[in-house]
Amino acid sequence: MELDEVMRTTFAAREFTDDPVSDEVLWQIFDLARFAPSGGNRQGGHVVVIRDPDTRARVAELSKTAARRYLAQRGAGESPWNPVHPPGITQQEIAEVPGVDDFVAPVGKAPVLLVFSVDLAVVAAVDQNLDRIGVVSGASVYPLIWNTLLAARSLGYGGTFTTMAVAEEPAMRELLGLPDTHAIAAVVPLGKPVKQLTKLRRRPVEEFVTWERFDGAPLDA
Repeated sequence: MELDEVMRTTFAAREFTDDPVSDEVLWQIFDLARFAPSGGNRQGGHVVVIRDPDTRARVAELSKTAARRYLAQRGAGESPWNPVHPPGITQQEIAEVPGVDDFVAPVGKAPVLLVFSVDLAVVAAVDQNLDRIGVVSGASVYPLIWNTLLAARSLGYGGTFTTMAVAEEPAMRELLGLPDTHAIAAVVPLGKPVKQLTKLRRRPVEEFVTWERFDGAPLDA
């Protein structure tokens, strides 16, 4: 499969067949994904591969805390978990929101679950003193996750970023034995997609690329 096809058709797969993901396939995926860049080439990413159904179910359960707020805010027309706009919904609305089980189902039902973490002891967080949410540390792990999804797609598999379990990081840390310096970046359910999408909706280049300044002229064809 050509690179451009892989990049244009790697979608957020959330429904999977019963086909297993073999150890050989996993090794092939990570053998490709490991060439992702990281800050200072420190390669502080780590992946915990989970097959055990009880552990997968526990991760899905821990994901419900953040999922409730996500669904409640989305239902209210808000931007869920946004750091700029605080939630306007009540705790009761969060607690009573429907659809949580279905929302986290891929985490518990996928043939294999990948938990990505990054060692904060080796990242260069140059934005740590700015008055905003830090994002730079993600550069040391998210390319690895995306490479994993691209490699999976090239082999006929798929998955999706999920981050709901991050809100329960202390419990996740205990469950998986993560070191104190490791921060969870994402949980990725992985398997054979029930349906492979080939036409993804994305903003055109002209809408997010500009010349010289943020308000500069758009880059067009």
